[in-house]
Amino acid sequence: MNSDVSQVADGSTRETLRRLELEITRRLDGLLQGDHRGLTAGHGTELGETRRYEPGDDVRRIDWNVSARLPDTYIRQTIAERELQTWLVVDRSARLDFGTHSQEKRHLALAASAAVAYLTNQDGNRLGALLTGRGTQELIKPGGSRKHLLRILHQIADTDRVDGTGVTDLTAALSRCNSLANTTGFVAVISDFKVQPGWQIALGALARKHDVIAIQITDPREFELPNVGPITVQDAATGQQRYIPTQKASVRAAYNDRARQRQSELADSFRALRVDHLQLSTDRPWLTDLARFVIARKHRLQRQVQTRL
Repeated sequence: MNSDVSQVADGSTRETLRRLELEITRRLDGLLQGDHRGLTAGHGTELGETRRYEPGDDVRRIDWNVSARLPDTYIRQTIAERELQTWLVVDRSARLDFGTHSQEKRHLALAASAAVAYLTNQDGNRLGALLTGRGTQELIKPGGSRKHLLRILHQIADTDRVDGTGVTDLTAALSRCNSLANTTGFVAVISDFKVQPGWQIALGALARKHDVIAIQITDPREFELPNVGPITVQDAATGQQRYIPTQKASVRAAYNDRARQRQSELADSFRALRVDHLQLSTDRPWLTDLARFVIARKHRLQRQVQTRL
């Protein structure tokens, strides 16, 4: 299954988003089974805040550590018992206006944003967004309506193509999200992570307070340089140009080695920060990759909750 969202560049935004919704809500259902549908652990599984025990509550959810310190008995609530606030932090850098297969990285960023939005938009949950990159930062405060969800996706889809607007300051966006999200919630950071350095500290602070996933948008040419002779490439974010003699095997080998090293370092950073990491590529079926990620994540979260109960 290879879902192509590249028509966003040519067709109407409304039609593109309608098609994305159908793919996520229908085709994804064919890949996800039962309570695996969704990015959070689901009803009765994801632990949240405590409250006083009431007759009829499941005694298995008594928080003995809290109860031992207080005169009353307390249970640990689940996220399903209260509103979940979801935030999208989306990188709209000009570096995402690139793709060597059926779609550009910006199209995958839109698809990932739509997937998170639709998979968490239920039971009164609210969705907010911080759109960063291209020298700007746009805040869309949390809302719970379908109209609000579509407004966020429209803003992402309608991003102008402008080169030379600078490298994304992801640190500022993550820090702002952390200050705005007052209650524990769910945050999806969508970027190629080719951003200004130092963002790991801000992501770590965000992850200590919220459930965070990092969705990395990639293209195969970022990992392997083909032999196409001497070329001049330009960084869309900075406008800088560089001559590369791709016909030289040593140049291609050095490029490939550095790309693998960078990817390994990136994965290590997410692992150290305890942030779930999903990599989407322009040459792979993103719906399939997303489904595998959701299933693996739900199994892990459920095992953690069972251990804590």
